[in-house]
Amino acid sequence: MNKKELTHTGWQLDDSYSRLPEIFYSKFTVNPVRSPNLVILNEALAETLGLNAEDLRSEDGVAILAGNRVPEGSVPLAQAYAGHQFGNFTMLGDGRALLIGEQLTPSGKRLDIQLKGSGRTPYSRGGDGRAALRPMLREYLISEAMHGLGIPTTRSLAVVETGEMVRRETALPGAVMTRIADSHLRVGTFQYAARFGTKEDVKTLADYALARHFPHVQDASNPYLALFQEVIKRQAALIAKWQLAGFIHGVMNTDNMAISGETIDYGPCAFMDSFDPKTVFSSIDVQGRYAYGNQPMIAGWNLARFAESLLPLLHDTPEEAVSMAQEELTQYIEQFQSHWLAGMRKKLGLFSEEPEDMALAEELLNLMHAHTADYTNTFRALTFDKLQGSNLFDAPEFKEWHSSWQARLDRQEGSPEARQQLMRDSNPAVIPRNHRVEEALEAAEFRGDYSVLHRLLEVLANPYAHSPEQEAYAQPQEPESGYQTFCGT
Repeated sequence: MNKKELTHTGWQLDDSYSRLPEIFYSKFTVNPVRSPNLVILNEALAETLGLNAEDLRSEDGVAILAGNRVPEGSVPLAQAYAGHQFGNFTMLGDGRALLIGEQLTPSGKRLDIQLKGSGRTPYSRGGDGRAALRPMLREYLISEAMHGLGIPTTRSLAVVETGEMVRRETALPGAVMTRIADSHLRVGTFQYAARFGTKEDVKTLADYALARHFPHVQDASNPYLALFQEVIKRQAALIAKWQLAGFIHGVMNTDNMAISGETIDYGPCAFMDSFDPKTVFSSIDVQGRYAYGNQPMIAGWNLARFAESLLPLLHDTPEEAVSMAQEELTQYIEQFQSHWLAGMRKKLGLFSEEPEDMALAEELLNLMHAHTADYTNTFRALTFDKLQGSNLFDAPEFKEWHSSWQARLDRQEGSPEARQQLMRDSNPAVIPRNHRVEEALEAAEFRGDYSVLHRLLEVLANPYAHSPEQEAYAQPQEPESGYQTFCGT
């Protein structure tokens, strides 16, 4: 393969990760595909990155997005990491992804450019390193929907068909997705350094994380404790946003938790229709470890594993280091609950704070669960005071709750118009409904029709618009099915 370096308008790549010790990665050449074909490009994101969309659509641009060539300044590498997968520790790494560099954007940000599905690496563990078209389109769709909802997330720049088939249960069309992230540093990256490296390796990684993500605490008296505190803050805020939106990640392994506080690695994820804390969509999560209601607890568990990796840096005395970590971990659930309650107050139109607000919100959720009410549409109905279309609204206990809520609204300052605007801005009209997602993916995969996907992306780009065009996309599937998702690896 002729590895030709190209100069493209807008590429401004750095390779700071490759300047870490070689234990953290393997430099690797790209794996060319037969006949790459661009099927979707995020032009708005390209502009944010400082990239020229026309260049990306060109033959040379598509070759880069497919992993056939690299832009100038690229040092392709696969990152090493480990992780607890469903509670079991294992050695991992980028088995089907390449970091081609860090784009320095016009706004001064540094963002990872990663190709997912780009072929075998030293961490492929017997896999082919490739990805199928459908799950790559699914990640593109869900991650962009999350961005529209205001939830921190990795994003998708492009999906390219490879012209090759990948074999899973059947032969499927292959694809490469270009993923954009603040970084791909994971809890599992620190676990890997702690298990397979030295204390100095952990320190080097921590210093890199501080410089890249948390420079404002680099000069703290104990910067590594400050690092832990900052990661706790970001995770508490992120998981609260997940819960408020009814999002279920599906595979909250420690290698799928980014210390930047972004949602990462969209596999068997989905959004709830009917509210049920036990909701699981992943076909492999048969025990419900990563169910909706367990997500806050699992995030705390993952943070405890992060703390274990940092212990040698927190204090020279192991007992003192453990004590410091435990004290910080107690702050996580308090921060999560604070973020969640603040978000729930907004969803209920509450400007002020009263001690009974938690009970008011939880009682509504209990009623939604008991009456299998749609999570998103219940809040939408409350926003516009259109209480129809659900058995919940006819229940005597809901009417009692509604009276309590109205009394609570009456006790606060602020006009009804301001209250409704707060609710409009906090309760989306649309989420990526599972049947709509499948409809779009099936049209693309089986008929080569991307118009359904593009229409859905347009609707989801501004979920708080509450426009007439969104109405058809706001309805859940009737009747609801036992929807399952798959990792698609």
